[in-house]
This record gives sequence, C-alpha cells and structure tokens, in this order.
Amino acid sequence: MFRDLDVWKVVPERERKELYEDVLFFLSKKEKEESKVLCKRNKQVLSDILDSMTSIQYNTTWQEAQQLLLDNKTFSEDAELLNMDKEHALIIFEDHIRQLEQEEEEEKERARRRQKRQQRKNREAFILLLNELHERGKLTSMSLWVELYSTIRADPRFTNMLGQPGSTPLDLFKFFVEDLKDRFHGEKKIIKEILKEKNFVVEVNTQYDDFVTVISEDKRSATLDAGNVKLTYNSLLEKASAREKERLKEEARKQRRLESAFRNMLKNAMPSIDTDSTWDQVRKQFEKEPAFVNLSLESERISLFKEYQLTLEEACSHHHSRSKKHSKKNKKGKKRSRSRSESDSDDSVQRHKSSRKKKRSRSVSEDSASASDYGRKSKKEKKKKKKQISKSMSSESSESEPESDRDRKDKKKKREKERRRSISPSRSRSRSKTPPRKSRSQSTTREEGEVDHKEDYKHWESESDVSEEELEKRRRQLLQQLAQHH
Repeated sequence: MFRDLDVWKVVPERERKELYEDVLFFLSKKEKEESKVLCKRNKQVLSDILDSMTSIQYNTTWQEAQQLLLDNKTFSEDAELLNMDKEHALIIFEDHIRQLEQEEEEEKERARRRQKRQQRKNREAFILLLNELHERGKLTSMSLWVELYSTIRADPRFTNMLGQPGSTPLDLFKFFVEDLKDRFHGEKKIIKEILKEKNFVVEVNTQYDDFVTVISEDKRSATLDAGNVKLTYNSLLEKASAREKERLKEEARKQRRLESAFRNMLKNAMPSIDTDSTWDQVRKQFEKEPAFVNLSLESERISLFKEYQLTLEEACSHHHSRSKKHSKKNKKGKKRSRSRSESDSDDSVQRHKSSRKKKRSRSVSEDSASASDYGRKSKKEKKKKKKQISKSMSSESSESEPESDRDRKDKKKKREKERRRSISPSRSRSRSKTPPRKSRSQSTTREEGEVDHKEDYKHWESESDVSEEELEKRRRQLLQQLAQHH
C-alpha cells in the first residue's frame, strides 16, 4: 500500500518495520482506552436509566428488565447502549437489583423499629392508664381483672394494645398488681409507725373507716396502696381477735378454777351438805370463805349448789340400785345351788341302779348265752330310759316348764314303758325259736336258766318302777319349791 511512496522508499526496511510495530501498539492502546471510556459511559447511562425506572423492583427478573429497557425511549434511541455488551449490561442490572434489595431490607428494618417503638408507646400508655386508676383508688393490690375490665376496655389505650405481640393488657395488669403486693411489707411498716405515733391500737371492734382516717392524717399515707392498707388492717384485726380469744380462754380457765374450788368447798363442808340442805343455810355457812367470795355472781353459786345436790341424789339412787341387784343375785345363786344338789342326788340314785343292773346282767350271762343277749339289750333300753328321764328332769328344773307340759311328758314316758314291755317278751320268744335243736339236757338247762332270768328281770323291773315313781315325786317337789321362790 505504501511502497510506491518516496517516504516509504527513503526509510530502510528494518526501521519501517519498527515504526509499523510502534504504530500498531499506539493504535491498540488508543482503541482500548476508547472502549473503556465507552463501556464506562454505557454503564453509567444504563445505571441512570435503571435508577430512573420505578417499575423495576428488587424482585424484577433480567428478562422482565430487558423488555422494560426496550420500552424506555432513552435506552432505545441510544445506539451505543443498544450495541453494549450483554454481559456488562447484566452486571449493571445485578448491581442495581442488589442495591434495591439492600434498600428494601433497610426499609423493612426501619418499619420494624417504628412498629416496636409504637408498641412500646402503647404499653407505656396502658401502664399510665393503670397508674391513673391506682391514683383514683380503683386499682389496688387486691383488685381483679374481672372487676376493672369494664372500665379499662372503654379507654383507647387498651384498644391500641390489642393484636400486638409481647405482653398483653392482662399481663401488664398482673405485673402491676404484683408490684403493688411486693410493696406490702414496706407499707405495713409505715402504717405501724403511723399508728404508733398516733397511739392508736387496733381492737376487735375497730372499724375500717376509723383505721383509714387515722392513717390518712399522715403525709406518708399519700403513697400507700389502698389494698395494702386493707390487708394491713385485716392482719392487725386478726392479731387483735387472737389476743381476745386468748383472754377469753384465760378467763374461762380462771372461772373453772373458781368453780372447782367452790365445789371442793361444798364437798368438804362440815357439817356435810345433803339433799335436804337449803341454799340459805349453805350461804350463811360459807359466805366468808375465799372460794365463796371469789365467785362473784350469785346465780353461779346457786347453780353449782344445785348441781352438787343432783350429784348427791344420783349417787344415792345408784347405791340403792346396786344393793337391790346384789340381793337378787344372791337369791338366784341359792336357787341354782339347790337345783344342782338335787340333780346330784338323782344322779347318784341312777348310778346305784345301773350298778345293780350290771351285776344282775352278769349273773344271767353266766347261765345262758341267749339270756345274756336279752339282758344286754334290756340294759341298753333301761339306760336310754334313765337318760331321757334325767334330761327331762334337768330341763324342767332349769326352764321351769308349765304343769301341763310335764303331765304330757309323763304320759308319753309311761306309754313308751308299756310298749317296750310288750315288745321285750315277743323278742325273747323269737330268739328262743331261732337257735338250732340240741340235746335234751342242754335244752332243759337253758329253759331253767331262762325261767330264772325272767323272774329276776320281773323283780328288777318292779324295783325300777318304784324308783322311777320316787324320782317323779322328788321332781315335782323341786318344781313346787322353785315356783314358791319365784
């Protein structure tokens, strides 16, 4: 391109080459500087355009931003901006969005701080409302939320508290009341000091209005809580009632000692007091005694005197009743001893008869085997009879049955005796028939033995009948004696 020029030809080849390289270096440097300037300019212009566009928010995407930039007149008419590198434009957009996000966070933080500040102001305003109620005397350490809710809810300071986080109006109310209760012990000391200075003592009959009047005269009462004043009054009133109860107990103990001394005086009186003594006589006798003088009321003396006479009457009546019971017991014991002795005599008679029966049965058993069997069975029957007789006698003597029942039993016994007598010969006949035949000598001896045994048995039976009749007579005599005693 330059070889035909004289200037090109004059300069040697090596110098031409060096000059060419120098020119290329300067040109490249110039282009870089120009591109930097252009890039900087485009960034600034794009940044200004983005700042001016209110439609771009912190949450706008790059795709949405491109469309918004094309719609912007300043951006669309600038050729340099349209030819701007997309990467540089994206970097500018990211920086702009990051800045918008930071601003958004700062705005939110400022909003949170403003909200907290407002909530704190609302709480302070509500506490101020509680203080106003306390100053007016409506809110005390003994107040309840239910009692003051109708008054509190009408105030806008309560309405502003609704819905906000943190402590609720009820919580603030409870905290306020607890603070008042914590002041109780300190305010109680102040109240006691005021009462001590005024020389005022709380008694059982002290009214609350009088108590408050005395305290309100002092300047220190201005800071006192009405509820704590009421609690202090109740505490002092309880102590006063406890003192009064102790005093009454001491008086009652003293009165009992005086009454016991008066009773001992009546008990140790010489001459002694009886149920016929009159109060006038006793009064003249003891009117100078200390036990009489210490008991001041005449009605109490008379009542104690009457009580003493009543105790004397009760003691006498109790003594007489005991002596009567003792005599009745002695009579019953004598009757029981008589019945026992008579029953013992009957038992001895029965034993004697049973021994006689045993002897006779033994003699009969030696004569023959059949007679011994018969005798054993007759013994058992007689023993049963005597046992029944003895049982009937003991039961009749102990229970003293009527005469009609006794007659019936006697008749039954006689019938049983007759029935047994009629049954016994038939049994002997049947038994005599059952054994097998033997020699004549043996049969004759057995018949002789049976005849002797029958005679002995009849004789013994007659004796037993006589003895039973005697026993029956004795039993009737005993029953008559018992009836006479009763």
